[in-house]
Amino acid sequence: MRTIFSVCLLLLATMAMAQQDYRSEVWSPDNGDGTYTNPVINADYSDPDVCVVGDDYYLTASSFQCIPGLPVLHSKDLVNWEIIGYAVKQLQPREVFDTPSHGNGIWAPSIRYHNGEFYIYWGDPDFGVFMVKTKDPAGEWSEPLCVIPGKGMIDTCPLWDDDGRCYLVNGWANSRSRFASVLTVRELNAEGTKPISEPVIVFDGNGTENRTCEGPKFYKRDGWYWIMCPAGGVPTGFQLAMRAKTPYGPYEAKKVLAQGKTAVNGPHQGGWVHTAMGEDWFLHFQDKECYGRVVHLQPVTWKDNWPVMGVDKDGDYCGEPVVTYRKPKTRGGWKMVNPVETDEFSSNRMGLQWQWQANYNQVFGMPTAFGTFRVYNHKHRTDAVNLFDVPNMLLQKTPADNFTATTKIRLTSKADNQMGGLIMMGLDYSALVAKRVGDEFVLQQLVCHAADKNKPETATTIATLQPTEKDVIDYKPGIHLDIYLRMVVADGKCKFYYSLDGRKFRAAGEEFKMREGKWIGAKIGLVSVEPDENTDRGWVEADWFRVTRK
Repeated sequence: MRTIFSVCLLLLATMAMAQQDYRSEVWSPDNGDGTYTNPVINADYSDPDVCVVGDDYYLTASSFQCIPGLPVLHSKDLVNWEIIGYAVKQLQPREVFDTPSHGNGIWAPSIRYHNGEFYIYWGDPDFGVFMVKTKDPAGEWSEPLCVIPGKGMIDTCPLWDDDGRCYLVNGWANSRSRFASVLTVRELNAEGTKPISEPVIVFDGNGTENRTCEGPKFYKRDGWYWIMCPAGGVPTGFQLAMRAKTPYGPYEAKKVLAQGKTAVNGPHQGGWVHTAMGEDWFLHFQDKECYGRVVHLQPVTWKDNWPVMGVDKDGDYCGEPVVTYRKPKTRGGWKMVNPVETDEFSSNRMGLQWQWQANYNQVFGMPTAFGTFRVYNHKHRTDAVNLFDVPNMLLQKTPADNFTATTKIRLTSKADNQMGGLIMMGLDYSALVAKRVGDEFVLQQLVCHAADKNKPETATTIATLQPTEKDVIDYKPGIHLDIYLRMVVADGKCKFYYSLDGRKFRAAGEEFKMREGKWIGAKIGLVSVEPDENTDRGWVEADWFRVTRK
């Protein structure tokens, strides 16, 4: 009876958590007075795209090799967003993505609604154009279908025309195809599952300021076909709008959004929506280096059949990004919510903020019935000099420029040198970990620069700590350490702290300058590793992970 009662309590807690609206302490764009402040999502949702279905908006973004992949977010007003799920559970081929394949996988997806179903298309630069679909964006999605196999095709977007015909626009990755800065269009079958024509180049930015044209999105409005895309480079470029009377052009192009005198560099690719209230808006990203690519919302006004994005102060059809602006009109029903960050680990499912660095394997870790999340030690390669290729890191995006992340963990060790703790992960990384040495633990700061170049990490010992508890059984006993770990992030730097009682925190190690990952921002979370392949796994068990103000 006690077991049944405990299970019921856990299920009720899971249901309550799923129904709870999450408000971030560190970044909320809704000012509560009918205005918003950009970015509307101050986290790394690279290459965002959006579609509208009635009064509901759905957004997805690049996830590269991180799993689960293709995050799906929902909003009622384009300002307040919440994560509702993921569209991809595993990436294929498994032999490539079962270990971290940094910067590969899912590039620049598009999300569309057609004939009662949601579709997401993306280009994998090494394997081709893929698609998943569903009738419930918060539920299960179909297994990825390879629509067009091949190398180099990226940034794909479909358009179903009024007559039911389907067209696909895409960009090209120079690193695979050895050419870029062109956009091509081809026709797919009506189901959008295979091509029925060859590609046609419809725009060429080579040799002009429109170099690096990529990330195209395909639309139709009042009889005109539109391709909207960025050009000029990720941190330095601008937005183009192109129009034509046929899907294959020729297209006339105009610059419609640029940084101008603002601090919003880029501004880079995104998606346009026409709302049920008759308004037009554009979501795009800004590259903020170690923080990743954060999402901004711009008003769109039509002038002489051109979409002017942001605010056009000089009347040249090219707007500048807004910082604070009135919110989109709605019929009501919107709520102030944000993508979840803090996790009390009270659910029997992994929180939606978390991703692994590779395809999930059950031995990475899992939720427990005890209100914790366990991350098992990964048996790291014996020749590894750093943590860059550890697949079982439990990571989430940084949620703001300034924040504090604190976690309460128990480290259980079955053998020497098993370790775990809190990490800021990128091409450079730093972690605060406890490692077993004999019958004690040493607290260390790990630092690695150019981890992607196989540079070795350094370890600085901060303190020697006695176990909180020791197993008394004779068979493979473990020792345990209860500890609170904290990182304080401010202006691209982080500092670590630790506590044994959760009240008094001591500084640990040197300040670390954050650095982005491969096409993604730096990520925060838990690391749990060991060097010996022949021992029983130890683990890190997190009681909670809380993101608060600095």
